[in-house]
Amino acid sequence: MSEQSQAGSAPVGSPPEERPLDEQVLHRVADRVSWITLNRPEVRNAMTADQRERVISLLDEASASLDVGAVVITATGEGFCTGADLRAGRPGGAPRPVAAPERTMGDVSRMIRQGAQRLIAAVIDCEKPVLAAVNGTAAGLGAHLAFACDLVVAAEEARFIEVFVRRGISPDAGGAYLLPRLVGLQRAKELVFFGDDLPAAHAERLGLVNRVVPRVDLERAAGEWAGRLASGPTKALGAAKWLLNRSLDSDRRTAFDEEAMAQELVTQTADMAEGMRAFAERRKPEFRGW
Repeated sequence: MSEQSQAGSAPVGSPPEERPLDEQVLHRVADRVSWITLNRPEVRNAMTADQRERVISLLDEASASLDVGAVVITATGEGFCTGADLRAGRPGGAPRPVAAPERTMGDVSRMIRQGAQRLIAAVIDCEKPVLAAVNGTAAGLGAHLAFACDLVVAAEEARFIEVFVRRGISPDAGGAYLLPRLVGLQRAKELVFFGDDLPAAHAERLGLVNRVVPRVDLERAAGEWAGRLASGPTKALGAAKWLLNRSLDSDRRTAFDEEAMAQELVTQTADMAEGMRAFAERRKPEFRGW
């Protein structure tokens, strides 16, 4: 359960004194790339509910902004994200009647739907390409946050852990949806059933990671790819992302119909007109993002 039990190796106890939220989740936009950086290295970026909501908000803003063409999610320190922070506690719910138990049927599923699943959905549904720059350990929710991204660049030291079995629970944060689509059913079961550490190089061979680089080159490598995406035809890339994400859940007729509809919409964009002019004039297109 992402909100209370998958924080990797983050210890249970009193939470450390916290910085303001805008220091826990750093944000900048540079050259049409929105950089979202988790910044609680003292707990290897175990994520609080407030951080989660901030990331969701920034992804929503990126979707709507004409000044953003791509998003990078990364982190400081040695951990990318080691799950949900066990020490942060859960936000209070509705008042309970006297003698009512602390937890009743429906509480856990509601917590997961409104929490970790919303974060993963925000990444998948973002209208701009989202790239994960994984600097270190990505466990539980953190691993699924990376896998939900459209592209993953990882440092050589990074590792991915399906930590749930170690806690005696089943996967959440979209893991049972994401993993079979990325590596196939049998490999997904192996990762989930055993919960072993998966080094970045092995993750690359399985197709969970696009590229592995030395740690010192991580930001540069992620920035290069994000810059290429940000300078591309934003609406066409967004349509391509939508089609590809839906393709594994669609039958052929639906997929073909949606492909035709997306092409109809994209051909009305200024970037499409620029691309055609550039082709005719034998020059590189200068896309503007609309």
